Amino acid sequence: MGEEGGGRSCGTTRELQKLKQQALEYYRENDVPRRLEELLNSTFYLQPADVYGHLANCFSKLAKPPTICKVVGKNVLDGVGLPTLQVEIFCTIQNFPKNICSVVVATHFEVQENASPELVEAEEADRLQEVSTAVQWVNEAITQELRGVAPSDQAAVDQVLRAFFESKVQEDKERRELDRSLEDSAVPTPVPLIPPAPPPPLPPGKKKGQKQGAKDSFIEKPVLPPEPAEPVLCGSMAVGAVSLAVAKTCAMLSDRPLYLAVAALKHPQLPPPKAEPKKGHNGSKRGHQPVTGKMSHLGCLTITYDTIEQPLILIQGICANLGLEMGTNLHLAINCAAHELMDYSKGKYEVMTGAHKSAAEMVDLYVDLATRFPSVIALIDPFRKEDSEQWDSLSNALGSRCYIIAASASKSISRLLEDGAISTPKSSGLILKHTNQTTMSDLVEVTNLLDSKKHISVLGSPDAESSDDSLVDLAVGLGVRFIKLGGLSRGERVTKYNRVFAIEDELVQNRALGFNEELTFSDLNEEDGKAAEAAGPLSATEAGEESAEV
Repeated sequence: MGEEGGGRSCGTTRELQKLKQQALEYYRENDVPRRLEELLNSTFYLQPADVYGHLANCFSKLAKPPTICKVVGKNVLDGVGLPTLQVEIFCTIQNFPKNICSVVVATHFEVQENASPELVEAEEADRLQEVSTAVQWVNEAITQELRGVAPSDQAAVDQVLRAFFESKVQEDKERRELDRSLEDSAVPTPVPLIPPAPPPPLPPGKKKGQKQGAKDSFIEKPVLPPEPAEPVLCGSMAVGAVSLAVAKTCAMLSDRPLYLAVAALKHPQLPPPKAEPKKGHNGSKRGHQPVTGKMSHLGCLTITYDTIEQPLILIQGICANLGLEMGTNLHLAINCAAHELMDYSKGKYEVMTGAHKSAAEMVDLYVDLATRFPSVIALIDPFRKEDSEQWDSLSNALGSRCYIIAASASKSISRLLEDGAISTPKSSGLILKHTNQTTMSDLVEVTNLLDSKKHISVLGSPDAESSDDSLVDLAVGLGVRFIKLGGLSRGERVTKYNRVFAIEDELVQNRALGFNEELTFSDLNEEDGKAAEAAGPLSATEAGEESAEV
Protein backbone atom coordinates (compact mmCIF):
# COMPACT_ATOMS: atom_id res chain seq x y z
CA MET A 1 0.00 0.00 0.00
CA GLY A 2 2.81 2.42 0.85
CA GLU A 3 4.59 1.83 -2.44
CA GLU A 4 1.36 2.21 -4.42
CA GLY A 5 0.52 5.45 -2.59
CA GLY A 6 4.04 6.74 -3.17
CA GLY A 7 3.72 5.91 -6.89
CA ARG A 8 0.51 7.84 -7.19
CA SER A 9 2.07 10.77 -5.30
CA CYS A 10 5.04 10.87 -7.67
CA GLY A 11 2.69 10.71 -10.65
CA THR A 12 0.63 13.59 -9.28
CA THR A 13 3.74 15.66 -8.64
CA ARG A 14 5.00 15.12 -12.17
CA GLU A 15 1.59 16.15 -13.59
CA LEU A 16 1.60 19.33 -11.48
CA GLN A 17 5.10 20.19 -12.63
CA LYS A 18 4.05 19.63 -16.24
CA LEU A 19 1.05 21.91 -15.80
CA LYS A 20 3.22 24.61 -14.20
CA GLN A 21 5.66 24.37 -17.08
CA GLN A 22 2.83 24.73 -19.60
CA ALA A 23 1.48 27.75 -17.70
CA LEU A 24 4.90 29.43 -17.69
CA GLU A 25 5.28 28.85 -21.42
CA TYR A 26 1.79 30.24 -22.03
CA TYR A 27 2.52 33.38 -19.96
CA ARG A 28 5.85 33.84 -21.73
CA GLU A 29 4.35 33.45 -25.21
CA ASN A 30 1.48 35.86 -24.47
CA ASP A 31 3.70 38.34 -22.58
CA VAL A 32 1.39 38.28 -19.56
CA PRO A 33 3.81 40.05 -17.11
CA ARG A 34 4.12 43.07 -19.42
CA ARG A 35 0.37 43.24 -19.85
CA LEU A 36 -0.14 43.10 -16.09
CA GLU A 37 2.44 45.84 -15.56
CA GLU A 38 0.73 48.08 -18.11
CA LEU A 39 -2.61 47.33 -16.54
CA LEU A 40 -1.39 48.14 -13.04
CA ASN A 41 0.20 51.39 -14.22
CA SER A 42 -3.01 52.42 -15.96
CA THR A 43 -5.11 51.65 -12.88
CA PHE A 44 -2.77 53.08 -10.24
CA TYR A 45 -5.18 55.82 -9.18
CA LEU A 46 -8.23 53.55 -9.14
CA GLN A 47 -9.81 51.89 -6.15
CA PRO A 48 -8.69 48.31 -5.35
CA ALA A 49 -12.05 46.88 -6.44
CA ASP A 50 -11.66 48.55 -9.82
CA VAL A 51 -8.14 47.18 -10.16
CA TYR A 52 -9.32 43.67 -9.42
CA GLY A 53 -12.11 44.10 -11.97
CA HIS A 54 -9.62 45.13 -14.66
CA LEU A 55 -7.39 42.20 -13.74
CA ALA A 56 -10.34 39.83 -14.01
CA ASN A 57 -11.16 41.20 -17.46
CA CYS A 58 -7.54 40.81 -18.51
CA PHE A 59 -7.38 37.18 -17.45
CA SER A 60 -10.81 36.43 -18.93
CA LYS A 61 -9.48 37.40 -22.36
CA LEU A 62 -6.70 34.86 -21.93
CA ALA A 63 -9.07 32.11 -20.81
CA LYS A 64 -9.94 29.11 -22.94
CA PRO A 65 -12.84 29.81 -25.37
CA PRO A 66 -16.25 28.52 -24.28
CA THR A 67 -17.14 24.97 -25.24
CA ILE A 68 -20.42 23.09 -25.08
CA CYS A 69 -20.66 20.94 -21.95
CA LYS A 70 -24.33 19.91 -22.00
CA VAL A 71 -27.40 20.08 -24.23
CA VAL A 72 -30.79 19.66 -22.56
CA GLY A 73 -34.07 18.84 -24.28
CA LYS A 74 -37.46 19.41 -22.68
CA ASN A 75 -41.09 18.78 -23.57
CA VAL A 76 -42.92 22.14 -23.48
CA LEU A 77 -46.15 23.56 -24.95
CA ASP A 78 -46.41 25.56 -28.16
CA GLY A 79 -48.76 28.45 -28.99
CA VAL A 80 -51.85 26.25 -29.22
CA GLY A 81 -51.08 24.17 -26.14
CA LEU A 82 -49.60 21.16 -27.94
CA PRO A 83 -46.29 19.48 -26.98
CA THR A 84 -43.13 20.64 -28.70
CA LEU A 85 -39.36 20.72 -28.08
CA GLN A 86 -37.22 23.15 -26.09
CA VAL A 87 -33.42 22.96 -26.26
CA GLU A 88 -31.02 24.55 -23.75
CA ILE A 89 -27.28 24.95 -24.30
CA PHE A 90 -24.79 24.87 -21.41
CA CYS A 91 -21.19 25.96 -21.99
CA THR A 92 -18.03 25.69 -19.91
CA ILE A 93 -16.82 29.24 -19.34
CA GLN A 94 -13.70 29.75 -17.23
CA ASN A 95 -14.04 26.21 -15.84
CA PHE A 96 -17.67 26.66 -14.78
CA PRO A 97 -20.80 25.36 -16.58
CA LYS A 98 -23.25 28.11 -17.48
CA ASN A 99 -26.71 28.07 -19.08
CA ILE A 100 -26.40 30.31 -22.13
CA CYS A 101 -29.72 30.23 -23.98
CA SER A 102 -32.72 28.18 -25.02
CA VAL A 103 -34.91 27.91 -28.11
CA VAL A 104 -38.35 26.44 -28.75
CA VAL A 105 -39.12 25.02 -32.19
CA ALA A 106 -42.36 23.85 -33.77
CA THR A 107 -43.23 20.37 -34.93
CA HIS A 108 -43.98 19.66 -38.60
CA PHE A 109 -47.59 18.69 -37.88
CA GLU A 110 -50.37 20.87 -39.27
CA VAL A 111 -53.16 22.04 -37.00
CA GLN A 112 -56.45 20.57 -38.21
CA GLU A 113 -59.42 22.90 -37.79
CA ASN A 114 -62.26 20.44 -38.44
CA ALA A 115 -60.62 17.02 -38.18
CA SER A 116 -62.44 13.96 -36.92
CA PRO A 117 -61.84 12.89 -33.31
CA GLU A 118 -60.10 9.71 -34.50
CA LEU A 119 -57.67 11.70 -36.68
CA VAL A 120 -56.99 14.19 -33.90
CA GLU A 121 -56.28 11.39 -31.41
CA ALA A 122 -53.92 9.62 -33.83
CA GLU A 123 -52.05 12.84 -34.62
CA GLU A 124 -51.70 13.70 -30.93
CA ALA A 125 -50.10 10.31 -30.33
CA ASP A 126 -47.70 10.82 -33.26
CA ARG A 127 -46.83 14.32 -32.06
CA LEU A 128 -46.10 13.13 -28.54
CA GLN A 129 -43.91 10.33 -29.89
CA GLU A 130 -42.05 12.81 -32.10
CA VAL A 131 -41.32 15.18 -29.21
CA SER A 132 -40.43 12.38 -26.76
CA THR A 133 -37.96 10.86 -29.23
CA ALA A 134 -36.42 14.27 -29.90
CA VAL A 135 -35.99 14.91 -26.17
CA GLN A 136 -34.30 11.53 -25.79
CA TRP A 137 -31.93 12.21 -28.71
CA VAL A 138 -30.93 15.59 -27.28
CA ASN A 139 -30.38 14.44 -23.70
CA GLU A 140 -28.45 11.29 -24.59
CA ALA A 141 -26.64 10.98 -27.93
CA ILE A 142 -26.48 14.61 -29.10
CA THR A 143 -25.18 16.03 -25.82
CA GLN A 144 -22.44 13.37 -25.89
CA GLU A 145 -21.55 14.15 -29.51
CA LEU A 146 -21.30 17.92 -28.95
CA ARG A 147 -19.52 17.92 -25.60
CA GLY A 148 -16.30 19.92 -25.98
CA VAL A 149 -17.24 21.46 -29.35
CA ALA A 150 -16.93 25.25 -29.64
CA PRO A 151 -20.34 26.88 -30.31
CA SER A 152 -18.59 29.39 -32.57
CA ASP A 153 -17.87 26.61 -35.09
CA GLN A 154 -21.34 26.24 -36.60
CA ALA A 155 -20.09 24.20 -39.54
CA ALA A 156 -18.54 21.60 -37.22
CA VAL A 157 -21.69 21.46 -35.09
CA ASP A 158 -23.92 20.97 -38.14
CA GLN A 159 -21.60 18.30 -39.51
CA VAL A 160 -21.88 16.35 -36.25
CA LEU A 161 -25.65 16.70 -36.35
CA ARG A 162 -25.84 15.56 -39.96
CA ALA A 163 -23.74 12.49 -39.27
CA PHE A 164 -25.89 11.68 -36.26
CA PHE A 165 -29.09 12.04 -38.30
CA GLU A 166 -27.76 9.88 -41.13
CA SER A 167 -26.96 7.14 -38.62
CA LYS A 168 -30.53 7.34 -37.29
CA VAL A 169 -31.92 7.13 -40.82
CA GLN A 170 -29.81 4.04 -41.47
CA GLU A 171 -30.97 2.45 -38.21
CA ASP A 172 -34.60 3.13 -39.14
CA LYS A 173 -34.05 1.65 -42.62
CA GLU A 174 -32.49 -1.53 -41.22
CA ARG A 175 -35.29 -1.89 -38.68
CA ARG A 176 -37.97 -1.58 -41.36
CA GLU A 177 -36.23 -4.11 -43.59
CA LEU A 178 -36.00 -6.54 -40.67
CA ASP A 179 -39.70 -6.10 -39.85
CA ARG A 180 -40.60 -6.61 -43.51
CA SER A 181 -38.53 -9.77 -43.79
CA LEU A 182 -40.13 -11.17 -40.63
CA GLU A 183 -43.60 -10.45 -41.99
CA ASP A 184 -42.77 -12.07 -45.33
CA SER A 185 -41.44 -15.21 -43.67
CA ALA A 186 -44.44 -15.49 -41.33
CA VAL A 187 -47.15 -15.09 -44.00
CA PRO A 188 -47.17 -17.84 -46.69
CA THR A 189 -47.77 -16.82 -50.30
CA PRO A 190 -51.41 -17.65 -51.18
CA VAL A 191 -51.99 -19.86 -54.23
CA PRO A 192 -54.81 -18.58 -56.46
CA LEU A 193 -57.55 -21.21 -56.84
CA ILE A 194 -59.87 -19.21 -59.07
CA PRO A 195 -58.62 -18.11 -62.49
CA PRO A 196 -58.64 -14.38 -63.13
CA ALA A 197 -61.85 -12.96 -64.61
CA PRO A 198 -61.80 -12.18 -68.34
CA PRO A 199 -61.59 -8.51 -69.37
CA PRO A 200 -64.95 -6.71 -69.64
CA PRO A 201 -66.54 -6.69 -73.11
CA LEU A 202 -66.25 -3.62 -75.29
CA PRO A 203 -69.18 -1.18 -75.26
CA PRO A 204 -71.81 -1.85 -77.95
CA GLY A 205 -71.07 -0.24 -81.30
CA LYS A 206 -67.32 -0.09 -80.69
CA LYS A 207 -64.95 -2.69 -82.10
CA LYS A 208 -61.50 -3.60 -80.93
CA GLY A 209 -58.92 -1.19 -82.30
CA GLN A 210 -61.57 1.40 -83.24
CA LYS A 211 -60.41 5.02 -82.78
CA GLN A 212 -62.22 7.32 -80.40
CA GLY A 213 -64.70 9.79 -81.77
CA ALA A 214 -64.44 13.55 -81.77
CA LYS A 215 -66.36 13.89 -78.50
CA ASP A 216 -63.90 11.71 -76.61
CA SER A 217 -60.98 13.93 -77.64
CA PHE A 218 -62.35 16.79 -75.47
CA ILE A 219 -62.56 14.75 -72.30
CA GLU A 220 -60.36 16.34 -69.62
CA LYS A 221 -57.36 14.49 -68.34
CA PRO A 222 -57.99 12.53 -65.14
CA VAL A 223 -56.97 14.26 -61.92
CA LEU A 224 -53.78 12.80 -60.56
CA PRO A 225 -54.01 11.59 -56.97
CA PRO A 226 -52.03 13.57 -54.40
CA GLU A 227 -48.43 12.56 -54.01
CA PRO A 228 -47.63 10.88 -50.69
CA ALA A 229 -46.15 13.17 -48.08
CA GLU A 230 -42.39 13.10 -47.68
CA PRO A 231 -41.44 10.76 -44.84
CA VAL A 232 -40.31 12.41 -41.61
CA LEU A 233 -38.09 10.45 -39.26
CA CYS A 234 -39.50 10.50 -35.76
CA GLY A 235 -37.31 12.72 -33.57
CA SER A 236 -35.71 14.65 -36.45
CA MET A 237 -36.79 17.99 -34.99
CA ALA A 238 -33.99 17.58 -32.45
CA VAL A 239 -31.39 18.21 -35.17
CA GLY A 240 -32.82 21.53 -36.36
CA ALA A 241 -33.51 22.71 -32.81
CA VAL A 242 -29.97 22.04 -31.57
CA SER A 243 -28.45 23.72 -34.63
CA LEU A 244 -30.51 26.85 -34.02
CA ALA A 245 -29.73 26.81 -30.29
CA VAL A 246 -25.99 26.65 -30.99
CA ALA A 247 -26.23 29.56 -33.44
CA LYS A 248 -28.07 31.60 -30.79
CA THR A 249 -25.46 30.60 -28.20
CA CYS A 250 -22.65 31.84 -30.45
CA ALA A 251 -24.47 35.13 -30.93
CA MET A 252 -24.96 35.65 -27.20
CA LEU A 253 -21.37 34.76 -26.34
CA SER A 254 -20.09 37.21 -28.95
CA ASP A 255 -22.53 39.87 -27.67
CA ARG A 256 -24.33 40.44 -30.97
CA PRO A 257 -27.88 39.81 -32.18
CA LEU A 258 -28.74 36.51 -33.81
CA TYR A 259 -29.47 38.04 -37.22
CA LEU A 260 -25.89 39.32 -37.47
CA ALA A 261 -24.52 35.92 -36.49
CA VAL A 262 -26.65 34.28 -39.20
CA ALA A 263 -25.59 36.92 -41.74
CA ALA A 264 -21.96 36.14 -40.93
CA LEU A 265 -22.64 32.48 -41.74
CA LYS A 266 -24.09 33.35 -45.13
CA HIS A 267 -21.67 36.16 -45.96
CA PRO A 268 -18.36 35.46 -44.18
CA GLN A 269 -16.71 38.43 -45.92
CA LEU A 270 -19.75 40.74 -45.93
CA PRO A 271 -18.65 44.40 -45.78
CA PRO A 272 -20.60 46.79 -43.58
CA PRO A 273 -23.56 48.21 -45.54
CA LYS A 274 -23.62 51.85 -46.50
CA ALA A 275 -26.06 53.98 -44.61
CA GLU A 276 -28.99 55.39 -46.54
CA PRO A 277 -31.52 57.94 -45.32
CA LYS A 278 -34.71 56.47 -43.97
CA LYS A 279 -37.74 57.37 -46.02
CA GLY A 280 -40.79 58.57 -44.15
CA HIS A 281 -44.15 56.91 -44.34
CA ASN A 282 -47.39 58.78 -44.92
CA GLY A 283 -49.35 59.30 -41.78
CA SER A 284 -52.79 57.77 -41.57
CA LYS A 285 -55.71 57.74 -39.23
CA ARG A 286 -56.04 54.47 -37.41
CA GLY A 287 -59.29 53.35 -35.91
CA HIS A 288 -60.80 50.12 -34.68
CA GLN A 289 -63.93 49.04 -36.48
CA PRO A 290 -66.02 46.07 -35.42
CA VAL A 291 -65.34 43.06 -37.62
CA THR A 292 -67.30 39.87 -37.27
CA GLY A 293 -66.07 36.40 -38.13
CA LYS A 294 -64.21 33.40 -36.78
CA MET A 295 -60.48 33.67 -36.08
CA SER A 296 -58.47 30.67 -37.25
CA HIS A 297 -55.42 29.24 -35.48
CA LEU A 298 -53.26 31.18 -37.99
CA GLY A 299 -54.72 34.49 -36.89
CA CYS A 300 -56.82 34.83 -40.06
CA LEU A 301 -60.36 36.16 -39.97
CA THR A 302 -62.72 33.66 -41.59
CA ILE A 303 -65.65 35.44 -43.21
CA THR A 304 -68.39 34.41 -45.61
CA TYR A 305 -68.47 35.92 -49.08
CA ASP A 306 -70.58 35.64 -52.20
CA THR A 307 -67.89 36.20 -54.87
CA ILE A 308 -64.16 35.61 -55.16
CA GLU A 309 -63.50 39.35 -55.45
CA GLN A 310 -65.43 40.32 -52.32
CA PRO A 311 -62.55 39.88 -49.79
CA LEU A 312 -60.24 41.97 -51.99
CA ILE A 313 -62.85 44.69 -52.33
CA LEU A 314 -63.28 44.66 -48.54
CA ILE A 315 -59.53 45.13 -48.05
CA GLN A 316 -59.53 48.01 -50.53
CA GLY A 317 -62.25 49.74 -48.55
CA ILE A 318 -60.41 49.26 -45.25
CA CYS A 319 -57.20 50.69 -46.73
CA ALA A 320 -59.09 53.68 -48.10
CA ASN A 321 -60.47 54.39 -44.61
CA LEU A 322 -56.95 54.17 -43.16
CA GLY A 323 -55.46 56.43 -45.79
CA LEU A 324 -53.32 53.66 -47.29
CA GLU A 325 -52.83 53.39 -51.04
CA MET A 326 -53.01 49.87 -52.43
CA GLY A 327 -49.98 49.00 -54.49
CA THR A 328 -47.89 51.70 -52.80
CA ASN A 329 -48.27 51.46 -49.02
CA LEU A 330 -49.63 47.94 -49.09
CA HIS A 331 -49.25 44.92 -51.37
CA LEU A 332 -51.23 41.71 -51.19
CA ALA A 333 -50.27 38.04 -51.41
CA ILE A 334 -53.04 35.48 -51.73
CA ASN A 335 -52.44 32.18 -49.98
CA CYS A 336 -54.55 30.04 -52.31
CA ALA A 337 -53.77 26.70 -50.59
CA ALA A 338 -55.10 24.88 -53.65
CA HIS A 339 -54.34 21.45 -52.20
CA GLU A 340 -57.10 22.11 -49.66
CA LEU A 341 -59.61 23.13 -52.36
CA MET A 342 -59.48 20.00 -54.52
CA ASP A 343 -62.68 17.95 -54.63
CA TYR A 344 -61.39 14.58 -55.81
CA SER A 345 -64.89 13.20 -56.32
CA LYS A 346 -65.48 15.82 -59.02
CA GLY A 347 -61.86 16.28 -60.10
CA LYS A 348 -62.11 20.06 -59.72
CA TYR A 349 -61.19 22.85 -57.31
CA GLU A 350 -64.03 24.06 -55.10
CA VAL A 351 -63.20 27.77 -55.00
CA MET A 352 -66.46 28.56 -53.21
CA THR A 353 -69.16 26.40 -51.68
CA GLY A 354 -70.76 24.65 -54.63
CA ALA A 355 -68.58 26.45 -57.22
CA HIS A 356 -66.14 24.08 -58.93
CA LYS A 357 -63.48 24.93 -61.51
CA SER A 358 -61.08 22.77 -63.47
CA ALA A 359 -57.35 23.37 -63.32
CA ALA A 360 -57.45 25.14 -66.70
CA GLU A 361 -60.28 27.39 -65.51
CA MET A 362 -58.27 28.27 -62.41
CA VAL A 363 -55.56 29.79 -64.62
CA ASP A 364 -58.10 32.18 -66.14
CA LEU A 365 -59.43 32.99 -62.66
CA TYR A 366 -56.00 33.99 -61.32
CA VAL A 367 -55.13 36.04 -64.41
CA ASP A 368 -58.41 37.93 -64.09
CA LEU A 369 -57.85 38.64 -60.37
CA ALA A 370 -54.28 39.85 -60.91
CA THR A 371 -55.45 42.09 -63.74
CA ARG A 372 -58.32 43.64 -61.80
CA PHE A 373 -56.30 43.99 -58.57
CA PRO A 374 -52.71 45.07 -59.45
CA SER A 375 -51.82 45.27 -55.75
CA VAL A 376 -51.78 41.45 -55.69
CA ILE A 377 -48.09 40.71 -56.15
CA ALA A 378 -47.95 37.05 -55.09
CA LEU A 379 -50.00 33.87 -55.38
CA ILE A 380 -49.02 31.13 -52.93
CA ASP A 381 -49.81 27.53 -53.91
CA PRO A 382 -52.27 28.44 -56.70
CA PHE A 383 -52.40 24.74 -57.70
CA ARG A 384 -51.57 21.36 -56.30
CA LYS A 385 -48.00 20.37 -57.08
CA GLU A 386 -49.35 17.54 -59.24
CA ASP A 387 -50.86 20.04 -61.75
CA SER A 388 -47.52 20.91 -63.31
CA GLU A 389 -49.00 22.04 -66.63
CA GLN A 390 -51.11 24.68 -64.92
CA TRP A 391 -48.10 25.94 -62.95
CA ASP A 392 -46.34 26.43 -66.28
CA SER A 393 -49.35 28.20 -67.83
CA LEU A 394 -49.81 30.56 -64.89
CA SER A 395 -46.09 31.34 -64.68
CA ASN A 396 -46.04 32.18 -68.38
CA ALA A 397 -49.10 34.42 -68.01
CA LEU A 398 -48.27 36.25 -64.75
CA GLY A 399 -44.61 35.55 -63.97
CA SER A 400 -43.45 38.94 -65.25
CA ARG A 401 -45.73 40.91 -62.87
CA CYS A 402 -46.60 38.59 -60.00
CA TYR A 403 -44.68 36.16 -57.78
CA ILE A 404 -45.82 32.55 -58.15
CA ILE A 405 -44.79 30.98 -54.82
CA ALA A 406 -44.68 27.30 -53.90
CA ALA A 407 -45.25 26.46 -50.24
CA SER A 408 -46.92 23.11 -49.63
CA ALA A 409 -46.28 22.40 -53.31
CA SER A 410 -42.53 22.65 -52.71
CA LYS A 411 -40.19 19.94 -51.52
CA SER A 412 -38.60 19.90 -48.10
CA ILE A 413 -35.29 21.71 -47.69
CA SER A 414 -33.36 18.44 -47.40
CA ARG A 415 -34.93 17.16 -50.64
CA LEU A 416 -34.26 20.47 -52.41
CA LEU A 417 -30.60 20.30 -51.48
CA GLU A 418 -30.43 16.66 -52.51
CA ASP A 419 -32.13 17.08 -55.90
CA GLY A 420 -31.23 20.68 -56.71
CA ALA A 421 -34.51 21.00 -58.70
CA ILE A 422 -36.12 24.15 -57.30
CA SER A 423 -38.33 24.79 -60.35
CA THR A 424 -40.59 21.78 -59.87
CA PRO A 425 -43.28 22.97 -60.01
CA LYS A 426 -42.39 26.07 -62.04
CA SER A 427 -42.40 29.07 -59.72
CA SER A 428 -40.60 32.30 -58.93
CA GLY A 429 -39.94 31.53 -55.29
CA LEU A 430 -40.33 29.11 -52.40
CA ILE A 431 -41.52 29.32 -48.81
CA LEU A 432 -38.91 27.76 -46.53
CA LYS A 433 -39.63 26.47 -43.04
CA HIS A 434 -37.11 25.69 -40.34
CA THR A 435 -38.39 22.29 -39.27
CA ASN A 436 -37.20 18.73 -38.68
CA GLN A 437 -33.52 18.10 -39.52
CA THR A 438 -32.87 21.48 -41.18
CA THR A 439 -29.65 22.97 -39.80
CA MET A 440 -28.34 26.53 -40.05
CA SER A 441 -25.90 25.35 -42.73
CA ASP A 442 -28.84 23.89 -44.70
CA LEU A 443 -30.69 27.22 -44.58
CA VAL A 444 -27.60 29.07 -45.81
CA GLU A 445 -27.08 26.56 -48.61
CA VAL A 446 -30.69 26.53 -49.84
CA THR A 447 -31.01 30.34 -49.83
CA ASN A 448 -27.73 30.59 -51.76
CA LEU A 449 -29.16 28.08 -54.25
CA LEU A 450 -32.34 30.13 -54.66
CA ASP A 451 -30.34 33.34 -55.04
CA SER A 452 -28.21 31.79 -57.77
CA LYS A 453 -31.34 30.79 -59.71
CA LYS A 454 -32.95 34.25 -59.36
CA HIS A 455 -35.69 32.77 -57.16
CA ILE A 456 -36.94 34.62 -54.11
CA SER A 457 -36.87 33.09 -50.65
CA VAL A 458 -39.72 33.47 -48.19
CA LEU A 459 -39.26 32.27 -44.62
CA GLY A 460 -42.54 31.02 -43.18
CA SER A 461 -43.66 30.04 -39.72
CA PRO A 462 -45.15 26.58 -39.07
CA ASP A 463 -48.76 26.08 -38.03
CA ALA A 464 -48.19 25.33 -34.37
CA GLU A 465 -45.56 27.92 -33.50
CA SER A 466 -44.24 29.19 -30.19
CA SER A 467 -43.34 32.60 -28.78
CA ASP A 468 -39.69 32.08 -29.74
CA ASP A 469 -38.88 34.97 -32.12
CA SER A 470 -35.70 33.47 -33.64
CA LEU A 471 -37.52 33.06 -36.97
CA VAL A 472 -37.34 36.81 -37.58
CA ASP A 473 -33.57 36.90 -36.98
CA LEU A 474 -33.16 33.99 -39.38
CA ALA A 475 -35.13 35.84 -42.06
CA VAL A 476 -33.08 39.01 -41.68
CA GLY A 477 -29.74 37.23 -41.44
CA LEU A 478 -30.42 35.02 -44.45
CA GLY A 479 -31.55 38.01 -46.51
CA VAL A 480 -34.88 36.52 -47.63
CA ARG A 481 -37.25 38.74 -49.61
CA PHE A 482 -40.31 38.30 -47.39
CA ILE A 483 -41.33 36.67 -44.13
CA LYS A 484 -44.70 34.96 -43.64
CA LEU A 485 -45.90 35.22 -40.04
CA GLY A 486 -49.67 34.93 -40.09
CA GLY A 487 -52.27 37.33 -38.69
CA LEU A 488 -51.63 39.92 -35.99
CA SER A 489 -53.26 38.01 -33.16
CA ARG A 490 -52.05 35.92 -30.22
CA GLY A 491 -48.72 36.27 -28.51
CA GLU A 492 -46.70 33.79 -30.58
CA ARG A 493 -47.19 35.94 -33.70
CA VAL A 494 -47.25 39.40 -32.13
CA THR A 495 -43.90 38.59 -30.52
CA LYS A 496 -42.39 38.05 -33.96
CA TYR A 497 -43.85 41.28 -35.35
CA ASN A 498 -42.39 43.13 -32.36
CA ARG A 499 -39.03 41.55 -33.12
CA VAL A 500 -39.25 42.87 -36.70
CA PHE A 501 -39.78 46.38 -35.34
CA ALA A 502 -36.95 45.98 -32.81
CA ILE A 503 -34.47 44.93 -35.52
CA GLU A 504 -35.58 47.85 -37.69
CA ASP A 505 -34.92 50.25 -34.79
CA GLU A 506 -31.46 48.75 -34.23
CA LEU A 507 -30.53 49.15 -37.88
CA VAL A 508 -31.82 52.72 -37.95
CA GLN A 509 -29.78 53.61 -34.87
CA ASN A 510 -26.69 52.09 -36.48
CA ARG A 511 -27.43 53.97 -39.72
CA ALA A 512 -27.40 50.66 -41.55
CA LEU A 513 -30.97 50.46 -42.83
CA GLY A 514 -31.45 50.91 -46.57
CA PHE A 515 -34.81 51.00 -48.32
CA ASN A 516 -35.55 49.33 -51.62
CA GLU A 517 -39.26 49.63 -52.30
CA GLU A 518 -39.10 48.55 -55.94
CA LEU A 519 -40.51 45.10 -56.68
CA THR A 520 -38.61 43.24 -59.39
CA PHE A 521 -40.08 40.18 -61.06
CA SER A 522 -38.05 37.67 -63.05
CA ASP A 523 -39.21 36.58 -66.49
CA LEU A 524 -40.18 32.96 -65.88
CA ASN A 525 -40.47 32.32 -69.60
CA GLU A 526 -36.68 32.34 -69.87
CA GLU A 527 -34.36 29.61 -68.71
CA ASP A 528 -32.74 29.96 -65.32
CA GLY A 529 -29.44 30.95 -66.86
CA LYS A 530 -31.10 33.54 -69.15
CA ALA A 531 -33.53 35.03 -66.66
CA ALA A 532 -34.21 38.74 -66.92
CA GLU A 533 -32.02 40.90 -64.74
CA ALA A 534 -33.38 40.91 -61.23
CA ALA A 535 -32.34 42.22 -57.85
CA GLY A 536 -29.39 40.33 -56.40
CA PRO A 537 -29.41 38.68 -52.98
CA LEU A 538 -30.27 41.18 -50.27
CA SER A 539 -27.91 42.01 -47.49
CA ALA A 540 -28.94 41.49 -43.89
CA THR A 541 -29.97 45.12 -43.51
CA GLU A 542 -32.01 45.18 -46.70
CA ALA A 543 -33.78 42.01 -45.67
CA GLY A 544 -34.60 43.58 -42.33
CA GLU A 545 -36.34 46.46 -44.10
CA GLU A 546 -38.32 44.15 -46.32
CA SER A 547 -39.38 42.07 -43.33
CA ALA A 548 -40.56 45.21 -41.59
CA GLU A 549 -42.68 46.11 -44.59
CA VAL A 550 -44.29 42.70 -44.68
